[in-house]
Amino acid sequence: MQLDPSVVLVSGGAGYIGSHAVHVLKTAGFTPVVIDSLVNGNLWATRGASAFRKGDIGDAGFVRTVCDEFRPVAALHFAAFIEVGESVKAPEKYFMNNREKARVFFDTLAGKGVRNVVFSSTAAVYGEVTESAPIREDRPTRPVNPYGQSKLDAETHLRSITGVNSVALRYFNVAGAEPDAGLGEAHFPETHLIPRIVLPLIDAPEAVQSALGLATGFKIFGTDYPTRDGTAVRDYIHVMDLADAHVRALRYLLEGGKTDVFNLGSGAGYSVKEIVEAARTTLKRSDFKPGVELRREGDPATLIADSTKARDILSWRPERGVEHMIDSAAAWHRSPTYTDTILKKATIASS
Repeated sequence: MQLDPSVVLVSGGAGYIGSHAVHVLKTAGFTPVVIDSLVNGNLWATRGASAFRKGDIGDAGFVRTVCDEFRPVAALHFAAFIEVGESVKAPEKYFMNNREKARVFFDTLAGKGVRNVVFSSTAAVYGEVTESAPIREDRPTRPVNPYGQSKLDAETHLRSITGVNSVALRYFNVAGAEPDAGLGEAHFPETHLIPRIVLPLIDAPEAVQSALGLATGFKIFGTDYPTRDGTAVRDYIHVMDLADAHVRALRYLLEGGKTDVFNLGSGAGYSVKEIVEAARTTLKRSDFKPGVELRREGDPATLIADSTKARDILSWRPERGVEHMIDSAAAWHRSPTYTDTILKKATIASS
């Protein structure tokens, strides 16, 4: 099969990160074709794609049909369940989707001659981290939950396929949006820190806050960590910087790069107090004074990914700071698309 050098298949392209990657792909001159089951994705998030086909990555016949129709030269794989807590309660769901269906997807792509795959992985593959030093790619991988294990298993299988070159990108927390393109996260439930801070501060509709369990207000858990201001430090990347990294990894492979793994991080991370202060300043809410609780058991002081390798090989650097993450998230969370999506998901969940 003669492949089209501009066509890139994007699994999970109706999701948060995948839809932003589609936007960057198209801007970069590629022809992104999205496949998504819409189990968690949103149809409106596919409007930037060159084409969309609804289907399951675990359906080999469906994937073959899409490959025959569009002849992609490469694939970006985002389709996955991502909630750590849920993975502990329902491990079989995560291993089936994140590992078994991913294996079918990768094998089917290889059978159709697609030899370049960028895999959106996770720093959860490293497991428990007790040291404060930034995490390098050579750190042992010892996942402590089914989410991290399922993603590591998928990585391992992808690297085992003869003739396929791949890049796995490992990162911690993603935030922000691209509201001018009508894109942003619409998770239900919402467990991510920045949306949980932003939504009450922009006076999001009470129905939305109630549906997401935000009525109790934001709390800082622990102010006695051995960090620069006593609060836990975490790594955050703006979703557009992350999307850019995926496109850079794709170009790396298309230019002859070999299979590799890259961590993506901010370099220094942000403390909880720094995010609170950024929210207070960016959203002009000097009255924002979150409560303080004791540390949560098992929370490490610092989690930062060392992205030196990505900088050196992919020429990637994050360009957007936490203020941009908060400002763009606020603009997105004020949109009718976001409000309508959350209320619809809440209605479905309660029915």
